[in-house]
Amino acid sequence: MSANTEAQSSNPLDILKWIVVVGLVGGLAVGNAYFSGESVLYRALAAVAILVLAGFVALQTVKGRAFADLIREARGELRRVVWPTRPEATQTTMIVIGVTLVMALLMWGLDSLIGWGVSSVIG
Repeated sequence: MSANTEAQSSNPLDILKWIVVVGLVGGLAVGNAYFSGESVLYRALAAVAILVLAGFVALQTVKGRAFADLIREARGELRRVVWPTRPEATQTTMIVIGVTLVMALLMWGLDSLIGWGVSSVIG
C-alpha cells in the first residue's frame, strides 16, 4: 500500500464523518418509530432527506469517493458493452433451451438405465 493511500485512509475526520452518517441513519430509525403517528408521506420525505444528507456526508470520505469512482467506472464499462440484438438473444436462448432439454433427456435415460440395472440385481 502506498504512503499516500495510508495517509488518506487514516484521516481522523473520516471517522467523525462515518459517525455522523451512522448517527443520521440511527436517528432516522428512532425518529420513524417516534413519529409513527404522523403521516407516512411526511415520514417518507424526511427519510429521503436524511438519507440524501447521510449519503452526501459519506461521499466526502476517502472510501465514499472511492465508491463514487467505482460507480462512475462501472457506468463507463456498461456503455462500452456490445449488447446482443434481439435475434441474437432469441437464438442464444433457444440454443440454451435445446441443450438443456437434450441433457435432461440424457440424464433421465441414464437414471432409468441405472435404476433398471440396480433393481434387476437387487431383485
